[in-house]
Amino acid sequence: MEKPIIGITMGDAAGIGPEVIARAMSDRTIYKVCCPLVIGNPQVMEEAFKIVKKKGKVHSIKKIPDAQFRYNNIDVLVLPDAKIDNLVKGQINISAARASVFYIKEATTLAMKKDLSAIVTGPINKMAIRKAGFYFDGHTEFLAQMTNTRRYAMMFIGGGLYVVLVTTHLPLKRIGNFIIREKVLKIIKLTSEIMETYFKIKNPKIGVGGLNPHAGESGVFGQEEIKEITPAINEAREKGINAVGPISPDILFFKAKKKEFDVVIAMYHDQGLIPIKMIDFEKTVNLTIGLPFIRTSVDHGVAYDIAGKGIASHLSMVQAIKLAAKLSTVKFS
Repeated sequence: MEKPIIGITMGDAAGIGPEVIARAMSDRTIYKVCCPLVIGNPQVMEEAFKIVKKKGKVHSIKKIPDAQFRYNNIDVLVLPDAKIDNLVKGQINISAARASVFYIKEATTLAMKKDLSAIVTGPINKMAIRKAGFYFDGHTEFLAQMTNTRRYAMMFIGGGLYVVLVTTHLPLKRIGNFIIREKVLKIIKLTSEIMETYFKIKNPKIGVGGLNPHAGESGVFGQEEIKEITPAINEAREKGINAVGPISPDILFFKAKKKEFDVVIAMYHDQGLIPIKMIDFEKTVNLTIGLPFIRTSVDHGVAYDIAGKGIASHLSMVQAIKLAAKLSTVKFS
């Protein structure tokens, strides 16, 4: 069986993305499970290998058939329009931000054409992206927009936990407006399908968190649990889905860690990410569920403060590549 071709977008060249990719490409096990292809800037990747003090020749290509997929000979797909000027590590660079968007667009196009088996994305900087003239809240939303995907969610995997978010990148004061029965139900159904299809867990037990402290305390601390979340859970259960809740967020993850639940659904970004990153920050992976192809990512940002120092951990990138390779062979509709 041929190994899957995994497209790895370089991310923001001013951040740690190139460094963690270079270090990950120095792991021989990556080449045992897939054919990795970096979509990025060859000069930046050459410098990244020097920064992390790893051997690795950069092989620039213009099209996938030119790739050699040999260890220590890193294939980098070059995009003519993605030029980077006056790069300084750790500082916002408009050309680097613009290039990072081009990498995502190219990877998406190739994945939709089935030229890539899956994609893994390096970190981008939202502020830099906006300064470059692109307005989206993150990879997840951008990928959904480009693929016309309406049913999608962020899933994080690490430390023995599976965590899915109902909302993604929103200010806290707006989150309550997006916790509606139809959306919660849609996420519960998608989560159940993903756990069964990708992770082979039949009839997974899904722990659904509340939005408010103590899951609203019967309406004392909020009405979202009564009006939106509970009705969604009840409807899911009527459809045969093993969903339980809403459960107070301060105990839900403790129960999940003890394997009382196969997967957790959190209502918002930090509610889900703080516990899983606390347990296993370095190896947690972000998986966008619902897309027409597999997309995984590291669980961290550009880390401008340590960019160029060669100290960034590559473990999340390694796990993201391996998960993408594993899931790329599974059909999901």
